[in-house]
Amino acid sequence: MSETLEVIKRRRSCRQFKSKDVPEELVDMIIEAGTWAATGKGLQSPVIIKVTNSYVKRKLTEMNSKIMGKEGFDPFFGAPVILVVLADKNVPTYVYDGTLVMGNMMLAADDLGLASCWIHRAKEEFDSEEGKTLLKAIGIDNMNLEGIGHLALGYRDGEVPEPAERKKDYIYYSEDATVSFL
Repeated sequence: MSETLEVIKRRRSCRQFKSKDVPEELVDMIIEAGTWAATGKGLQSPVIIKVTNSYVKRKLTEMNSKIMGKEGFDPFFGAPVILVVLADKNVPTYVYDGTLVMGNMMLAADDLGLASCWIHRAKEEFDSEEGKTLLKAIGIDNMNLEGIGHLALGYRDGEVPEPAERKKDYIYYSEDATVSFL
């Protein structure tokens, strides 16, 4: 089986990270993998924010846990790096584009020996005034961006969970179709 398929089958979300710093060159490689994701018409609607600044991480944690309804909870599970993906709402495929960026980065992280977890609520965070202020502070003026997701990134603290068995009705074959369309 190809190395790519092995990575796809092996990758699992991580909800407990070591406090160990991640080398910047590995984070940059993961981000680069995100930039090579397919996008509708090649328009590259997503942007990626690399968050290692403790103040920004704390603000994202506070905003996210509040939206989640669990103030004081760490929705990023102690990950030392958070990558935020947003995408330009003016591009019809922006949600799909951002999703593919997230997928590429999760697979690249696994391939490089790191763990990751997609954390939701980025849309709600960056639709808020506080989120828009944060974007401006980072230097992003495009307010047509919508949060797609956060990637919690770091070294796994614990064992990799076993995958769930694939469901039986995952795949259907058109060759088996008995209904005529014409």
